Amino acid sequence: MTAGAPHGRGLLVVGDVVTDVVARHTEPLAADTDTAARIAVRPGGAGANVACWAASRGARVRLLARAGADSADWHRDALVRAGVEPALRVDGGAPTAVVIALVDAAAERTLVTDSGAAFRLGPEDWDETLLDDAAHVHLSGYLYFSAPGRELAALVGKAARARALPVSVDPASAGFLRGSGVDRFLADAAGTDLLLPNEAEAALLSGTADPARAAAELSAALGGTVVVTLGAGGALAAERGEVTVRVPGVPAAALDTTGAGDAFTGRLLAARLSGADLAAAVAAGCRAGAEAVTVVGGRPEA
Repeated sequence: MTAGAPHGRGLLVVGDVVTDVVARHTEPLAADTDTAARIAVRPGGAGANVACWAASRGARVRLLARAGADSADWHRDALVRAGVEPALRVDGGAPTAVVIALVDAAAERTLVTDSGAAFRLGPEDWDETLLDDAAHVHLSGYLYFSAPGRELAALVGKAARARALPVSVDPASAGFLRGSGVDRFLADAAGTDLLLPNEAEAALLSGTADPARAAAELSAALGGTVVVTLGAGGALAAERGEVTVRVPGVPAAALDTTGAGDAFTGRLLAARLSGADLAAAVAAGCRAGAEAVTVVGGRPEA
């Protein structure tokens, strides 16, 4: 639920909207026959989810994203109901991105992705007035997995820094990172004020499986703060090559882990915008992640 009216200067999220098809199955997937499941269609997307979780705690949030004409109105309406101001570009040549989330009995999900219009978001969609009244810019990592997205990320980052606005990046997907190249991502993300990988992404980007060491090394290399989420284990943060924050996980009865990382990011950013220090913001993110796994889909409950 939105905690009061939006306040202060706000958050600009540049990223993606996705139609999520969430299939929860209690038995292992069976080849050549049916597997019973409970299936729900939900609005999603890493960028849009982050925006909604931030707005749910009173942050003023704008979202720049691209959707297909097939479902743009549905996605725009869902964002507005969540308290997000959508700058939604309508693509007449590609459908809205779709993710099929196969969620097993342990609430762990496997994602099958058709990036559709999301990977066509690019510099032509940018309008610098989107930065008006912004205090922070968040870039979804999915931008870095397409040529137009990388160009847009560079353009937005340059514009934000010209206004002395901090920039955060969520690496988004270990699988896509491997495909697009770790070195290229690290080069693109150099100078990022806040990097928000999960444990697998941090290991891939740093070359070490130890989350604390990964966070420390990445913070030293990129020159900013790195917060690594650890699922049920909570999160830790490193600044200037040193781990400075450790927050334990919040117990929750997990139903669907889709969007838990987005919830963490959205609430952490909302907390920072409201003046919380890093430790308090990470704790707010952990509480949101625990809340997120108790609902189906990647958005807060209305």
